Amino acid sequence: MLRKIVALKRVLYDAFGHFDADDGWAMASHLAITALMALFPFLIFATTLASFLGAQAFADTAVHLVFDTWPEQIAKPIAREVLNVLTVQRSDLLTYGVLLAAFFASNGIEALRTSLNRAYRVSETRGIIYRRVQSIAFVLIATAGFLVISVLVVFAPLLGRLAEANFEWIKPYMGTITLWRYIIASAVIVGGLFAVHYWLPAGKRRFVSIIPGIIFTLIAWLIGSTIFAAYLDRFSSYVTTYAGLASIMVAVVFLYIVSAIFILGGELNAAISRYLEARARVG
Repeated sequence: MLRKIVALKRVLYDAFGHFDADDGWAMASHLAITALMALFPFLIFATTLASFLGAQAFADTAVHLVFDTWPEQIAKPIAREVLNVLTVQRSDLLTYGVLLAAFFASNGIEALRTSLNRAYRVSETRGIIYRRVQSIAFVLIATAGFLVISVLVVFAPLLGRLAEANFEWIKPYMGTITLWRYIIASAVIVGGLFAVHYWLPAGKRRFVSIIPGIIFTLIAWLIGSTIFAAYLDRFSSYVTTYAGLASIMVAVVFLYIVSAIFILGGELNAAISRYLEARARVG
């Protein structure tokens, strides 16, 4: 038992120490701002593409998938404005505006890559063209995933009614659309975390080796979101300080917290790998 405690302390000291020594706080700021700048172009690009393909309900679904896992105090005002922007009719699918939106959205992927390269202690050796194509591919895959989910959500009530009509035992387990939105949004986050940890950074990692950092990220995200939401309810003075800019400032602070947690997840994976390699050399 004592040996496990010592090992845990060593891993945590390594992870937090490297995070602090390698400008983790500054990288979290960079990632938070870049994520905010990439989020809206991504939603605009994805919604425009979905509308072009006939998925008119995409905007509402995408907003729920992105913001349902945020604290309500942060998500509600922003989601409302984002939905207003996304429901504006566009006919510029292949114009410079939407292509630039896809490019700016890929900048968020590049920020994730840079953060994880630092966390995993690896140097980037792949060419800039490969990295940018991969980032844009991530944007397109995310768009396709959101599109499939939006179609499923549209057909979910119909499928639910058919299931209830044919299987009596399933009625108590159907739940609500809201519950399923949370479940789907959570699944999207978990899948996204696995994808970015496994493919974005340089080098190779075993699938099992990235699980601890992802578990840490999910738990810390839940705890951090809950604490920050409670702070906003009881002690925050953002509205009086920033007036109309309050919702944006709150979103930036929230994304900063999430970014720091995300980077720490990578640091934890790297620290565990270093500890296991050191033990293997000694043993």
